[in-house]
Amino acid sequence: MEGKVAIVTGSAAGIGAATAELLASRGARVVVNYSQSADEAAAVHAACERYGAEAVLVQADVAADGDCRRLAQAALDRWGRIDWLVNNAGVTAFAAHGDLDALQADDFQRIYAVNVIGSFQMIRACAESMRAHGEGAVVNVSSLAGVAGIGSSVAYAASKGALNTLTVDLARALAPEIRVNAVCPGFVETRWWKNRLGDAYEEQRDRFAAMTPLGKVVTPQETAQTVAFLLAAEKLTGETLMLDAGLHLNFAPLAAR
Repeated sequence: MEGKVAIVTGSAAGIGAATAELLASRGARVVVNYSQSADEAAAVHAACERYGAEAVLVQADVAADGDCRRLAQAALDRWGRIDWLVNNAGVTAFAAHGDLDALQADDFQRIYAVNVIGSFQMIRACAESMRAHGEGAVVNVSSLAGVAGIGSSVAYAASKGALNTLTVDLARALAPEIRVNAVCPGFVETRWWKNRLGDAYEEQRDRFAAMTPLGKVVTPQETAQTVAFLLAAEKLTGETLMLDAGLHLNFAPLAAR
């Protein structure tokens, strides 16, 4: 990974922060991005530099196409190329799936604007540079929710399902110069869940772990390692890799007939 230029959206905390720091530790040059969490993003930027990596910090909202282009340009201005893009920025709304009045159109629009349209806009903003050197790679951080129809809300699950389709579509359309893959984590031990669940966090984490065949949940660092694998896997494209300790195996049991 020495010398590769990587943009990691939503890298102020959680999976994005772990990914930015991992790539930096392996010699990549990293664009750290945040929308609102400036102090946390600055800490990630500093961590990347402590590894001896070159890094820049850019505030941008991926829901805005102009911000996406500015984010890509920051990498080009500093290093003259873009090798890798990690579309990690994401938002959600928490609502029971069976409560059809819990979500409104603007909830869907906001979630799709970041999770789907933002990912597309970032790929578009980076594509020209990636095509120019013929070895571009994109990893979309999706979710098991988009495969199994679970998660924080119908809108979130639907957005991640759309992101998975976007992954396959653009893997075909952008080959051979650009590879596009997705990682679909299950329950990840992040601040996002801790803030949502509060005092019930550990109980819920252990409940999810007990539901998996491996008896575990996933950490941000483990997710980052999978992202790094997908970025470097030169013969892999169009994959949606489920990183969930086997949780998806419980959703569609096979019956011998």
